Amino acid sequence: MKKIEAIIKPFKLDEVREALSEIGVTGLTVTEVKGFGRQKGHTELYRGAEYVVDFLPKVKIELVIPDELVDQAMEVIVATARTGKIGDGKIFVTNVEQVVRIRTGESGEAAI
Repeated sequence: MKKIEAIIKPFKLDEVREALSEIGVTGLTVTEVKGFGRQKGHTELYRGAEYVVDFLPKVKIELVIPDELVDQAMEVIVATARTGKIGDGKIFVTNVEQVVRIRTGESGEAAI
């Protein structure tokens, strides 16, 4: 099993979620986050005063899936989240040692 964490632009969330559902991903967790990468923020104008926005709003999607779905899920996320502009996000993949469904006590891939 693998855990995929994808940091994407907020307006791409619905498109990514729908595309993941189509390939068989049954659950995910979404968190509103703030951060920056190479963008290093940007400046905005508010009531005539210019100020720097250091952290940009993003969405973090987390999903735990079987190993055989990882490549397909990554391709789907990249294809649907890409705008071609700086700040499209990143994907991180890590190993998951164990999963337990609290309600039933199921463990391993049966729990995801």
